Order: sequence, then C-alpha cells, then structure tokens
Amino acid sequence: MWKVSNPSAEFNGIASFLWGATSSLFLSAALTSCGPTHEHQIMHDKPASELLGNPDYPAICYGGYRGQSRSEQPTLDQLKEDMRILHAMGIRQVRTYNVQLPHAANLVKAISELKQSDSQFEMYVMLGAWIDCAGAWTDSPNHAEQDLEANQTEIDRAVALAQMHPDIVKVIAVGNEAMVHWAASYFVAPKVILQWVNHLQSLKADGKLPETLWVTSSDNFASWGGGGAEYHNEDLEELVRAVDYVSMHTYPFHDTHYNPVFWAENKEQSQADTLEVEIQEEPAVDERIERAMARAVAYSQDQYARVVAYVQGIDESKSVHIGETGWASVSDGFYGPEGSRAADEYKQALFYRGMREWTQSAGISCFYFEAFDEPWKSAANPTDSENHFGLFKADGEAKYALWPLVSEGTFEGLTRDGHAITSSYAGQREMLDRHVLHPAD
Repeated sequence: MWKVSNPSAEFNGIASFLWGATSSLFLSAALTSCGPTHEHQIMHDKPASELLGNPDYPAICYGGYRGQSRSEQPTLDQLKEDMRILHAMGIRQVRTYNVQLPHAANLVKAISELKQSDSQFEMYVMLGAWIDCAGAWTDSPNHAEQDLEANQTEIDRAVALAQMHPDIVKVIAVGNEAMVHWAASYFVAPKVILQWVNHLQSLKADGKLPETLWVTSSDNFASWGGGGAEYHNEDLEELVRAVDYVSMHTYPFHDTHYNPVFWAENKEQSQADTLEVEIQEEPAVDERIERAMARAVAYSQDQYARVVAYVQGIDESKSVHIGETGWASVSDGFYGPEGSRAADEYKQALFYRGMREWTQSAGISCFYFEAFDEPWKSAANPTDSENHFGLFKADGEAKYALWPLVSEGTFEGLTRDGHAITSSYAGQREMLDRHVLHPAD
C-alpha cells in the first residue's frame, strides 16, 4: 500500500542528479564484485530460505522520509538511527519499495556500516523494484504495455545493489501492487511481472546473482488469486511457478469503509457467547472493540487462506508470506469519525498484536506496514490516513502498540532526529481513550 499521486514527477529532478552522479561507479563496482570489499564486513548472513517464516526474524515495511517530499532524502545518519531503533525492538528484516531514488541504496549502505561497527547488529532487506505500465501516471495509461525503459533501468539498479551486498539484500520484489486493477495509474498484466521475475531467475542460474536470493512480487491478495476470476489466467499461474515465494497484501482497515458490514457483530454468535458465559449486561466498549479487531485479524486470515488455496493448487511447495498489512491511527476521511471510525492508536495496537501473534505462531513472515509515519504521502492533508500507518510518529514518538517496549527501556539512549523515544499521549491511557471510537452499530 504505497499510494502516491505520481512518483515519477518527484523522481525526475533529484533522481537524475543523484543517480547520475553515482550510478556509473555504483554499477561498475557491483558487476565486478559479488561480495563486500572487506572480509570482516560479513557478520550475520542468512539465506532467504532461513529468514522467511522464521519467528526469530520479524519483518517490517520501512521508509525513512521525514519531510513533506521525497526530495528531502534521509541522511545516512538518519537511516542508521532508524535501524538502531528497529533492531532494538527485535526487527531483523525491512522492506523497501523502489531504487529510483537513493533511499534504498543508502539504507543498505547504512546497514552495512552498522554491521561493520557492531558484530551483533543484524538486518536484512527485501528490496523493491518499482514497475509501471506505459503512460503511467498520465491521463491515458496503457495497461497492455509496460514502460520498458524505466522498468529495465529499475531492475538493473536492484540487481546491482543485490550484487554489491549479498549479505544484506535477500529478496527482490518485482513491483508493488503492480497487478491489482485498482492501481489505475500504473498496473500491468502478470506477463510483465513474469518477464522480470524470469530475468532475475536466469541471472541466478548464470551465477550473476546469489543462488540463495529469493525473487517475488508483492501484491494485493486478489492479484495472487485470492479474489475474483478476472485475475485468474495462465500468466498468473506461470508467475506462481516462477517466484520463489508469494508476497501478498491484506488490508482489512480499508474494508471497514468499502465493506459496510465489516464491523457488524454476528448477532446469533454474540447471543450464544452471552448465554455461555452468563453475561447479563451490554459488553464494555473496549470489549466490543477487541471483538471487532479480532474479526479484522480473521478477515486477513481468510484472505491469506484464499491465496494459499489458489497458489498451492498450482504449486504445492510454494510458500505464501505477507508483504504488507497495517492499520492507520488517524484519519479525517473514510476511516475517521464521520466514516468507519476505524482509525486510532488503540485499534492499531490490537490489530498489530493480533497479526504478530498469528503470523509468528503460524510460521508466516509479516512485513507489517509500517515502521514510521511518512508525512510526504499526503502532504497537502496532514490528517489523511496514508500519513499515519507507522508504529512510530515521524518525530519518533511510539504509538500505543509500542508503549510496553518504551516502559521496559527498550529504546533507552536511542533518538530520532534528536528526540528521545517516548510514548504518545505521554503514556496516559485515559488521554488516548478520548480519541478511541467504537465501531458504529
């Protein structure tokens, strides 16, 4: 869920300058070396097959942008700051979205330098390569064709980065929500994703990429066969066979608006539960919200099960992991007080904990969306939900989901842009409760 009005417009200026100045050296170095320069640089180095589905290696989606535009690139020190914070909370895998701007390459460099300076530091990257159709982000996108030149360049950059840092880049994801039809500005047909996945697999077969690197595409559950028949075709079946695993997205948060009955209690089950435990009065608001959020987790479990059924009907050996899921803490629109009343830190925490408990126990990697709020996503509207999916606010304040870690001293001595990591609402639950709304009856 990386929605943005037109990423290409932002890329054109800064990317041409920054990548133009560094890409020749970057690519030539990558193509002449498949490993780090210094032997001591390789400390921790596990293959993707040992990371994905491993509960000891929790994952998260990451963007380090603090400002109103991605032209404000995070510095190397800022990226290191963030990685220390995530490492302290136990995260060991981070997901990025494109290599069009320096962010991803600088992130990998930051991780590499942290590994060199601290033998206990361990972090791996699921590297995203952005894919567009022809005419993407214009009034007349051509979904039948791809933007071949841009996509080739993007894949080449991802390959170069994986070659330079095979101890860090463990997955390349071809496209982000690039096949789902509601991505109306840029989506492509599965055959386009298949072409690039096959290209990367051939580089592995030829020894130009590590054999242990895994290749996937990260897309909406419907695009991976969990939705309607309009997505089911031979190219998608071939793609399932071609990837090393399937990375699917599930967002019950959005369906609190688009599916009007989402919050509704099952009245018969509710009455049965009431009789069983002999509850004689209306459940407390917190209890109702907890049940609603348990249903949200079950909603994601159902979408996951549908994708697994489709995928394993094609290839029984193929694993399915969650490339994205999340819950916003603020919304002035569809998901706020006048909409579905879904967005607040309390519901976000319940969803986060529920998804972590399920996926950790089930051997599913869950790249939770996301680590930090990113204000650039809807810069013109600060209270748009897109700006508020982070577990941390942009200034480093930890939202309710992470209050226990703050209390335990997990982030002691760590800062984000000079701000100590403290709890939102000053850690006062009664202050938080003023912003918590129960779902409409």
